[in-house]
Amino acid sequence: MSETVNIKILLLIGDEAEVVADAPDPDAPVRYPAGEIAEAVGIPARELPSTRLVAVTDERGQLSGWRLA
Repeated sequence: MSETVNIKILLLIGDEAEVVADAPDPDAPVRYPAGEIAEAVGIPARELPSTRLVAVTDERGQLSGWRLA
């Protein structure tokens, strides 16, 4: 079962973006390819930090379906 979640991009580390749940007490950051996220939302990867997005999480907790919040 998938679920829509609000997320925030914290920062870029090389070609990866650190992503956390947009919540007062988020889980540890996870990393996803910055290029994949940037292409999905239509902004340059360098502009991703501090961006708030919506994504879909699957039963394994993997995020996809990135879009701007």
